[in-house]
Parts: sequence; C-alpha cells; structure tokens
Amino acid sequence: MNPTPPSRKVLRSTCLVALLCGFVLSSLRAQPANAPLLPLNDLQPGMKGEVWTVFKGNTPEPFGVQVTGILRNALGPGKSMILCELTDPRVQLMGAVAGMSGSPLYVDGRLAGVLSYQIQRFETVRYAGFTPISDMLELSTLPAGKDGLAPTPIPVKGDRNATAASLPPMQFSPMSPAFSLGGLAPQVAMTLEPQFSALGLNVTALGGNLSGDTDADPANPKSRIANPKSLHPGDVVAVALAVGDISLSGTGTVSHVDGNRILAFGHPMLALGAADLPMASAEIVTILPSQYNSVKISNTGGIIGSFSQDRLSGIYGELGRQPKMVPVEVDFPTRANRKALHFSVVRNEQVLPLIAATGLTQAVMGSNESGFARGFKVTTTVEFPGTAPVELSQLYPGPQGFQQGLGDFVGNLSLWLFNPYERVFPDRIRFSVEDTPETPQGTVEQMQVSRAEASPGERVTLTVGWRGFQSEAASESVNLDVPREWAGKELQVILTTGPALDELTGRSHAVPVAQLRSFEEYISALREFRESDGLYLAVVEKARLMTDQRAATQDMPGSLARIASNADEARFQQREALVPLWEKRLLPGRLFNILVRRPLTITD
Repeated sequence: MNPTPPSRKVLRSTCLVALLCGFVLSSLRAQPANAPLLPLNDLQPGMKGEVWTVFKGNTPEPFGVQVTGILRNALGPGKSMILCELTDPRVQLMGAVAGMSGSPLYVDGRLAGVLSYQIQRFETVRYAGFTPISDMLELSTLPAGKDGLAPTPIPVKGDRNATAASLPPMQFSPMSPAFSLGGLAPQVAMTLEPQFSALGLNVTALGGNLSGDTDADPANPKSRIANPKSLHPGDVVAVALAVGDISLSGTGTVSHVDGNRILAFGHPMLALGAADLPMASAEIVTILPSQYNSVKISNTGGIIGSFSQDRLSGIYGELGRQPKMVPVEVDFPTRANRKALHFSVVRNEQVLPLIAATGLTQAVMGSNESGFARGFKVTTTVEFPGTAPVELSQLYPGPQGFQQGLGDFVGNLSLWLFNPYERVFPDRIRFSVEDTPETPQGTVEQMQVSRAEASPGERVTLTVGWRGFQSEAASESVNLDVPREWAGKELQVILTTGPALDELTGRSHAVPVAQLRSFEEYISALREFRESDGLYLAVVEKARLMTDQRAATQDMPGSLARIASNADEARFQQREALVPLWEKRLLPGRLFNILVRRPLTITD
C-alpha cells in the first residue's frame, strides 16, 4: 500500500483549517447595527446577502442567500417581492421556516428587505420571497384603530396549509407565523382545531407558555423568559392573542427597530388593519424540519408592548404600550376542592369567544382533576360596562356531550358577547362549572290532558310521565284552572324545551336586527330567553302578531297594520305565531328532547 504523498497531506490539512476558520469566522460575524437602507432598484441578481434569525434560544444567527431577482408588482400595484435562493446548507435542507417571518435581509451591510413568503413546497432548490424594507416602513405612518379595538379578521385568500397536490406550479403564500397554544392538553387542541382553522389560525399544541408556568423557579432566571427592555432586528417576537394560564401566540421575527417602534413579520398575520394586539417576548426551543412545512417551536413569555397595525407588508407596534384585553376566569371543581384558570384575550369579535371557550374546554376535558363523567352545568356571566351582568346557564350530560355541542356553544357565546348596534367589549367573562350528582338526561314517556274540552272555571289536570337515566319511572302533575278570558278559544297544550318554545312563540335566538334599536334593548332581549334545561308545559293559541321592536300586538286591525307596515316595514312586521297564555317549567336540571301537542277546546 503506497503511503500518501506529503503534498496531499498538506493539502488536506490546509482545507480542514480553512473550513474550521470559515466556521469560526461565520459564528463571530457581527450583525449590522443601524444599517442603512438599500433601495430596491440597487439590488442586482447574483448579489449575496445574509438573513438574521433565531434558530434556538434568543440569539439571532445569519444564513446566506443569493439574490435571484425582483418580481415587480407581485403583491399588488407598486408592491414588489425580492426573490432569493437560500444557499446556506442548514436552510437549504428545510426551506423557509414558519416563525422566520420578518427576518431581516442584509446585502453589503445594508437592509434590503425581510423574509416573508414561501415559494412552492418540495422544490429541489429552496427559494424564498422577501418584502422590500421600504414597504414595511409605510406601516409606522398609518393611523391606529379607534379606542385600540381590533377589527374582525379579513380572511387571507388561499390556504396556507394546502396539500402539495393542490398547489399550482408557481404558487407562493405568506409564511405562517408559528402559532402555538399553551396550557392546553393535546386532545383539547385537536377538538378545537376546526374552529381555529376557520379563522385562519393553523395552530399547533406543541408550544410553551411560561407566563402561566407555576413550576418555574423565580430564583432561577433561566426558568422564565426575560422581558426585554429593547428588541433588535432578527430577535424573536410573538403576537399574543391570549396570555395567562391559556395562551395563543404567533411567533415571528423582528425586522426593523427605531427606538421603541417595532416592525415584524413582513406579511399580514390576520389582516386586521388597525388593531391592538399584545406584543410578547418569546424564545425558540428548536426547529422541526420538514420537506413540507418546517416550523419553529417556541415558549411565549410576558407582554412587552402592543402591535397597532396588521397589514399587507407586516405588523407594526411599540414597546411599553399596554394593550387592552378581556380577562376570562374559569372556575371548576376538582376531586379535592375548586380550581380556577385565569387568562386574558385580545378584544376581537371572532377570537374572543373561541379562546374563552377554549379555556372552558380545558377545564372540562383537559386535566387530571376533571371528572365530569355524569354531567355538569356551565354558568356563563358576561360583565358589560354600565349594565348588570348577563348570565347564561347550560347543562351537559358529560364531556362527550359538551364536545359534540362545542360549535353551538361558541356560536351562542358570540351572540351574547357582540351585538350589531355598538362596538362594546365585555369587562370580564366568567365561567363556573358545577358537576351534577347524576346523569342529567331524561326521557318523556307520556303526556296526558285530563280532558280535551273544558269550560271556564273548570280544572284540567296535565300529567307528564318521565324517566331519568337508569332510574325508575316518575310523573309530574299540574292542575290548571281555566280562566274566563279563554272562553270560546281553540287552544293547544304543548310540552317541550325552553329553546323550542322560544322558537314556537316567535322569540328567536337569532335576534332580528330591525326589531331592536340599541345595545340596551339587545341585552334585554337576551335576558328573555327561556332556560335550556328542564321542560316547559304551556297553553298556547294561534294568532297573527304585529311586532314593534320587542313589543307584539295580537290581532291588530288590518287597516292599522297596513299603515304601520307602510311607514316602516323593517320595524313593523306581521307574522303567525303561537301566543303563550299560561306556562310552567318542570324538572329543571334535566335534559330532554321532546315536542308534544294536545288540543284543548274551551267552551263558552
């Protein structure tokens, strides 16, 4: 075996030293500080640049790119996109990563743009799109929203999580922030995934929330994320939609800093426009690489400021400014005593009901202490400014029944929280959960009316035969003395649930906007809904009603009805409905699904 020539040994040693020196020099490269801006027209294909982002922890690191070209007007008139090849071996393997949104691009020591768009998936050579820095700087000049309220999300066109088979040949899409839920059990996150996806929030339950970490050691600074007094380009930052025991945040990267003014992401988060979104500290635990969609896994810390703009070219906010949020409390029993979850949610019409319901779902389904196998009652109390609290109670036959009705619960909570008359956010939302001593389901076996015809002054006995879950048969009887004013009427005796009787008598849970005139009337209408548990036994008559807002006039003369309708058709409406003449609630604390009708004729 021939020995290796000395010249070849020297060459190998030289190459090894060069590689080691290159690695050391790369790790010691300093990020440009107060970098001047590079005009878009000065960028040329072939230019090499560095993108700074956090791969792990809190310290930004660079990776190399090469400018491919500029796609003029790619994002709209006057809104171009910088296209770059990701030449760094680390990033070439995993592509642009969710959570790198906003990472600054430096070319020749000047700030050119920020990482913001993913170009295809499964491509053989990795590319990414960058928002020009000049477009991002426009955000700091836009006016903030009135009273710091966050408008309803505007859906972003296109599915950021579309499958590879559905992607057109050259589709690009904004990089998703690394949305993560904290404080939730995996099964709770899976249960709520369809509701979050409907809002464009593609969340992962794999994320941490140190603001609600009761096991962190206050004496050990490493056990919590430090809240920085300043941020720098390339630092990790989070937009927190909820903080506390339950958290939801989207993690991205700081793009540009001017004093306490922060630009980040390089693309919209939810396209809210003027907003009031909490800015939170964060740290990167690791990056999960994937050929389809790599993602940063993060821990979210405390609130350090507020973002006031969520626009096409990125998000803008200020350090030190406190956002307005809605505190939520969930109080529930455990095997030993009672426990409470405390968290605060961004003031947004769609996000607030869903995250509030998420905390309730965690209490019911997601902890070792949850034990609602038989059933439980949820009392929701909403405190609005300047009015008495609004209270809603709902009975469930167990966690599975709650899970099946979760969509309806979120919809009903949205109905209670927001009205079409004023933009009023609640001061506080409280949930109280009480377990039931037995399964609350019941079945009606019969409903009897002692006579089908009666005269005024006579007594009619109404009997309901029913059976509880795995229980003996039972019955309830009610004596009804027929009043004189019922004489000569053809009536019905109805046995049903509260919500069903609301619908039959024209008290729809979808409150007609034209029938009310103010927020106060809206709240009053909500208070009039019947209870959802138990049964209602009612005597009703068919009638033609003329409604004026929430007031109804029975059998109004036709001439007057026409005059009223012609004056304001939206306000004055005629409809056929059942008018309750008498009603009684039976068997509260039980759940039924029943509608029984019996005729009752009252003679003269």
